[in-house]
Amino acid sequence: MKAVIQRVSSASVVVDGQTVGSCEKGYLILLGVAMGDTEEDAELLCRKIAALRIFRDENEKMNLSIRDIDGEALVISQFTLLADYRHGNRPDFLASAKPDKANQLYEYFKELLSKVIRRVESGIFGADMKVSLVNDGPVTICMDSENLKKKK
Repeated sequence: MKAVIQRVSSASVVVDGQTVGSCEKGYLILLGVAMGDTEEDAELLCRKIAALRIFRDENEKMNLSIRDIDGEALVISQFTLLADYRHGNRPDFLASAKPDKANQLYEYFKELLSKVIRRVESGIFGADMKVSLVNDGPVTICMDSENLKKKK
């Protein structure tokens, strides 16, 4: 499971002209579910993301977590994070989980995150989404649950 975490001042997602999710200060999380991912992958990422200290403290040092600042999150499913671009110029997405499994783990991840962050909103799985954000910093962190497993 791959996640791109962007520290934002605000973010929103629009589907068919309607805003379906938004957040204020916190994270925009793009989440890609790979074939073979399990609930353990979602749990590892959720724990790490919730504890990640990338918000500024009173000394302007990145030392606070999203929980410390009572931040919010907007989670967007994005299978293109699993792109294989090694051959040719058209990426393939064969490493992505099948839609049913990907949606199940996406929903599970959001459920876990909503237990540790006060407000979690999302896009619509599989929809054509227009995402807007004000990246704060900019600060962008890429995570892969496989790397977190190696740490264990």
